[in-house]
This record gives sequence, C-alpha cells and structure tokens, in this order.
Amino acid sequence: MEQKAISIWLVGLSGSGKSTLANLLKQHLLSDGIRTVLLDGDILRKGLNSDLTFSDTDRMENIRRVAEVSKLFLQEQITTINSFICPTNIIRNKAKEIIGADNFYLIWLDVSLDICERRDPKGLYKK
Repeated sequence: MEQKAISIWLVGLSGSGKSTLANLLKQHLLSDGIRTVLLDGDILRKGLNSDLTFSDTDRMENIRRVAEVSKLFLQEQITTINSFICPTNIIRNKAKEIIGADNFYLIWLDVSLDICERRDPKGLYKK
C-alpha cells in the first residue's frame, strides 16, 4: 500500500467529459492497485456543498471545501480525482495552494463550446 498519493483535477466546461474521464481514470488506477477516490462536483453539490449557490463567492467556497477534503485523503495516501468546472484561475490556484503544488495536477479538458452545447447533459446550454 506504499504509494505517493496525488490530486488530479479535471476541469472544463459543462459537457466537456470531465465526469466520464474521471470515472474511467478511477477504474484504471484501481485496477493498478492505486487507492483512489472520485470527488465530482455534481455529486458534492447534492450533499456536502448543497448549501452553496453558483455565485463567485460560493464557487470559491465549493472548491475550498473540496480541496480540503482532497487534502485529507492525500494524508491517508489516497489519490483523489476531482471533477469540477472550476472556471477561474483564482479558484484553481486556491485549490493548488491548499493541496500543495507538489501533489496537484491540473488537466483542462479543452472541448469547444459547440461540442459542449451539443452534448448538454444537464440542459444548461438550452436554458
């Protein structure tokens, strides 16, 4: 069970494939014997962060809480895969500051707005 835990952050627009990629990555890491947990924005907004809106202040608080949870898992040598929209550099840098630069890996899913609008899994673009 000796492993260096890291925190992987998959970020991008709604519909960019973050959750799909996160789930596939989790299965791959688990099959390699790497203890892993997935922290997904949609799921956490239904529980831990259900009291938050999508205001700038609450978006920052959402990511701050998740980064703190991720840090707790890292201390137990459990790799975290974090899947969030995470729209600004300020928010992403806050997560990196909490977790620590040596353990923080940011992956931007650069999917065009056109493709995200066509996928629109939550109906956000239609609204």
